[in-house]
Amino acid sequence: MSARSLPSSTPAAQGVDAAGVHAFLDALEAAPGIEPHSLMVMRHGHLVASGWWAPYTPERPHLLYSLSKSFTATAAGIALAEGLLRLDDPVISYFPEFEADITDPRSRAMLVRHVASMASGHETETLDRALATDRADMARGFLLLPPERDPGTVFAYNQPTTYTLAAIVQRVTGQSLTAYLGPRLLEPLGIGRTAWTRDRAGRELGFSGLHATTDAIARLGQLYLQDGVWDGERLLPEGWVAEATRLHIANGDGTAGGAWPDWQRGYGLQFWKSRHGYRGDGAYGQFCLVLPEHDAVIATTAATEQMQEVLNLVWEHLLPAFGPEPLPDRRDEDAVLRERLARLALPPAPGKSAPPEGQQNWSGAEFTPYGGVCADQPKLTGLAVTADAGGWALRLTEDGHDLDLRVGEDGWTVTDEPLPTAVSGGWADADTLAADIVFLETPHRLTLACSLPDRTFTVRWHTTPLGGTPLREMRAPGSSA
Repeated sequence: MSARSLPSSTPAAQGVDAAGVHAFLDALEAAPGIEPHSLMVMRHGHLVASGWWAPYTPERPHLLYSLSKSFTATAAGIALAEGLLRLDDPVISYFPEFEADITDPRSRAMLVRHVASMASGHETETLDRALATDRADMARGFLLLPPERDPGTVFAYNQPTTYTLAAIVQRVTGQSLTAYLGPRLLEPLGIGRTAWTRDRAGRELGFSGLHATTDAIARLGQLYLQDGVWDGERLLPEGWVAEATRLHIANGDGTAGGAWPDWQRGYGLQFWKSRHGYRGDGAYGQFCLVLPEHDAVIATTAATEQMQEVLNLVWEHLLPAFGPEPLPDRRDEDAVLRERLARLALPPAPGKSAPPEGQQNWSGAEFTPYGGVCADQPKLTGLAVTADAGGWALRLTEDGHDLDLRVGEDGWTVTDEPLPTAVSGGWADADTLAADIVFLETPHRLTLACSLPDRTFTVRWHTTPLGGTPLREMRAPGSSA
């Protein structure tokens, strides 16, 4: 398999019924509360279906949120093979400078495998408490929080466990995660641009913050499906895939019941067990689904709080499309699917490209938050609308920083500077301007509305950025601001 391009095939040649993919797309686009951004389907090592909902495009990195964790685990697996860490070492042994501070017996008994499997002994998420304990070093703040139970006995989805694993990898390698993974994983897989958010200590977060393309997700999944071998070269140590994706700690009752059945099947090493196969996943619908029983990988990006529903639709529509043999005489059906995938698009917000004639008093109008504060974006304090030779522009002021955007053109207005965004919408009537702003390197969309008579505006997130990210940072780190 080439490291530069994924081999492609028609769905039928790989035993995939195009009708099932159509059914999945129909259900995904009809589901309330699901905004799909991309889909890639691999079968028998071939890319059989891929599409991006405009204004999202294949080459743009996308914030993966907690799908980042699976890349962190992969780095740990490679470091394990290189003899740089061991799963059964105490976590504290990698932080000798904390030795005098960490006195709780359970904290001292915590092993690398415990933080890798979310089984530190803590019963709940510790992120806020760890940061409150030591904002300069989350690993120290985390280790200073005594676990309520013995390590290895209880599961809790807990960001500082992954952060601590990532800190260990960065410490023993002397490199950032992306620098370490570059020649060992990213380059051999043919993964292009990636970027990872860092914290105050200068560490890449590990538990979140990785920006990568859907193609990168698909390649990671395919590498795991192939037991860590790519183009005949072993990139992951023998046995690592089985170790990382087996059940390490139970959660829930292990059945398919409940509102979130795919989150009740247990946890591996930064991978979830699923009703079918296993997966890495991130908030708002970033998925890497690996289905060994079907020899398939499904990669998605999206913006939704209905993540279980996305998986339900995969199980309902895509799994039955995977047949045991090639399907003959399906060229027409495959061509129709290919054409549909090529024209996927998110509908733009409605609105006219300019205010009604005689309403030029919109130009230069300034607006303040309705009610005095924006509940969804409390640091957004002002908005101005101006007309120039190029049309109409918005200026959003957040915490003293301005963000300038174009508005009022048909469809999506895409720009990379000052921020990768797509804007749609316009004037609903003489008194109202409404626009949607999609931050193209994230899953997030902001809707705003300006009222001319009272000079106020409202905003709301469709999915709220985690971590309180300011607007000017809604992009992959390292790109120009």
